[in-house]
Amino acid sequence: MKAKTAAKKPNIFVRMGRKIKEVFSELKKVTWPSFGKVVKSTGAVLAVVIAFLVVFGAINYGLGALLDLITSIGGTGV
Repeated sequence: MKAKTAAKKPNIFVRMGRKIKEVFSELKKVTWPSFGKVVKSTGAVLAVVIAFLVVFGAINYGLGALLDLITSIGGTGV
């Protein structure tokens, strides 16, 4: 009878507590980047996002102008 209870897994709260301890233990091992590296990476990401914003904005504007041109040729231009 005791062999069955020893093999029984612990309740959900004990398992969650163990998992949380493991997570914090692993987070202590992480090497976090310096502030300067974070700022440089953020700047690079923002530069790429702005570049794509300009490119896609220009494409959108050009296609909109092309659509206006095509619709004004065939109709009354309303």
